[in-house]
Amino acid sequence: MIIIPLGVSSATPTAVRHLPSLAVWRDGSVFLFDCGENAQMRLLQAGVKRSKVEAIFISHLDGDHIFGLFGLLSTLQLQRRDKELHIIGPKGLKKMIDSVFGVAEIELEFPVTYKELKSDFDHEVVLEGEEFYVEARPLKHTKFCIGYRFQEKDKPGKVDAEKAAEAGITDDAHFKALKNGEDVTLEDGTVVHSADIVGDPRPGESFVYVTDTEFCENAIRLAENATILFHEATFGEPLKEKAEDTGHSSAQDAAIVAKTAKVERLVIGHFSARYSNQFLLLKEARGVFEKTWLAYELRPIFTNPDQEKEIISPRVEIIDLKDKRAQKSKRTFKPDPKRKGGFKKRRFKRKPANARYYKTGDDSERQQKPRFSKPYKRRDDSQSRPSPHRPSKPLPITPRTPFDDFDRF
Repeated sequence: MIIIPLGVSSATPTAVRHLPSLAVWRDGSVFLFDCGENAQMRLLQAGVKRSKVEAIFISHLDGDHIFGLFGLLSTLQLQRRDKELHIIGPKGLKKMIDSVFGVAEIELEFPVTYKELKSDFDHEVVLEGEEFYVEARPLKHTKFCIGYRFQEKDKPGKVDAEKAAEAGITDDAHFKALKNGEDVTLEDGTVVHSADIVGDPRPGESFVYVTDTEFCENAIRLAENATILFHEATFGEPLKEKAEDTGHSSAQDAAIVAKTAKVERLVIGHFSARYSNQFLLLKEARGVFEKTWLAYELRPIFTNPDQEKEIISPRVEIIDLKDKRAQKSKRTFKPDPKRKGGFKKRRFKRKPANARYYKTGDDSERQQKPRFSKPYKRRDDSQSRPSPHRPSKPLPITPRTPFDDFDRF
């Protein structure tokens, strides 16, 4: 599986973070968890085909988690989709979608299967395929909210080639039967038992999506022994009271869930806009659970890097807009062999600030003429006043931490 964060902000977007949405790629199919504004555009930028979306899982009906769904469905309609789409979420989701498209006088022509969950449910498998299933549990938020676990079914164990050769297994059909747990009878009547040739089943990988919730037991149940847990970290521990008032978790809460559930990797996201430096939240989470990563938009997270590397590659360059080096002007300089470093330094003559030139009768002569009728008198420092638009003191910024240069890729 490949997990691709599309938006990691909470409530409102920022200049560098989009509203909540996350895509899971598995064997060519895409599963979307929440669909905030601009989700379909982020899919394009991530290099993920919208036509490959098989199912959409909505955690709750807050606008920042669902308002991108209507645009995505409209695009799928324009692309003449004919494949079935599964939409899973809280009760009222279908009514909301039907109302929007009813007012717009749009009738979706591709089949949509809805699975709505009531607020009093405890646990339910909401989608199942041949090799996976998705289960859901309620979370603890200011309104009804659902957490999801995408679980691959256990894979057959590996066949011991040496033991198979000793037992006389040569036919591919026999190998397949043994791998499926079936015993095989050879032509001479010898029975080869699957348990003697095939190793123990391999547990499937799992991904857990938990967002917009306080610390709760169901989050731990969903995340038990998961390969990757995506958990919200809206606030830091100093704002613990605000997190509880708004039904959210701190970075420390997410780390406690991961540690208690014994997950392999924790990925935190859903950051409040007040945190320009999300590495403070990373530091807080790592104080409890070391194997914690930050969710970077469009940067894929591989559950098995050896097999799935470079399957997904973003179509846009991932740039941190807060990095001033990325905002430098792209001037081109001509190489100068005489200068060390190979570039010619530009030199400009500076014109006096309070003077301008004009021509006299002789073109060869140039004289200066004051710009103003009265000489300009500069105010000294004692008389200077701070501009109402530019404060006299620099604005406070989030302090740097040892994690500022951290890169998990």
